Amino acid sequence: MLNDPADIAVLCDKRRCHAALSAVGVPVPEALPPVRSYAQLRAEMAAAGWSRVFVKPAHGSSAAGVLALAVTRSRVRAVTTIETTPDGMFNSLRLRDYADEAEVAAIVDRLAPDGLHVERWLPKAGLGDRVVDLRVVVVAGRPTHAVVRAARGPLTNLHLGNARGDLAALRAAAGPEAWSAAMETCVRAAACFPRSLHVGVDLMFLLGWRRHAVAEVNAFGDLLPGVLADGRDTYAEQVHALTSGRWDRWRAEVAPAGTSAGRVALACGT
Repeated sequence: MLNDPADIAVLCDKRRCHAALSAVGVPVPEALPPVRSYAQLRAEMAAAGWSRVFVKPAHGSSAAGVLALAVTRSRVRAVTTIETTPDGMFNSLRLRDYADEAEVAAIVDRLAPDGLHVERWLPKAGLGDRVVDLRVVVVAGRPTHAVVRAARGPLTNLHLGNARGDLAALRAAAGPEAWSAAMETCVRAAACFPRSLHVGVDLMFLLGWRRHAVAEVNAFGDLLPGVLADGRDTYAEQVHALTSGRWDRWRAEVAPAGTSAGRVALACGT
């Protein structure tokens, strides 16, 4: 109820959200032009010189229907939540690995009419034997809660059986300067949606920890059970932002068109 419907419409369309973030310089993976078939996808990948991409349903969530696609001259591999059966395609909590190109092509062609967003697959930093990224909840312009998502494969969503990682270890690996820059990026991403009390930013550090990028921004990304900041969970933090006047102050700061933050909001179409 406290996130604006117009903001939600952008946040729930990966193509529009990516374009809004990119327009104001928030670091995001490069994206291909709209693709409407597997054949076009392969042609666009070849033109861009990319061998690995994430193929995402434009309006999907929770990794449903996402394919982590890697191609070489002789091999195709797609890791995805999609299960194919004689009755159709279904979303599954068990990841599947497809290596038959005809099968991968059929999946992409089935998804394409509903809209696809295709991003370059950037190599994530890792801790131990797992790659990691972060869900960062930004409340009233302040990154308050964060969870590390650690996986042995390309899809890190926790509901797919992946583990919560060690936030302190991640911050130590990144270092204070890189961590501060990443949190500032989360604030800039949230500033694109100044009429929404909170957003959940999926942020990844790249190999070497010196660079980072925003994978997605979620309108309903505040479900982080058991994670407290200053003794408050994400929902108590939102109530605190409302009752303390922090949200009113933040909106006044980012909304005016004459300010740099206001220009961010205008560039995002909010």
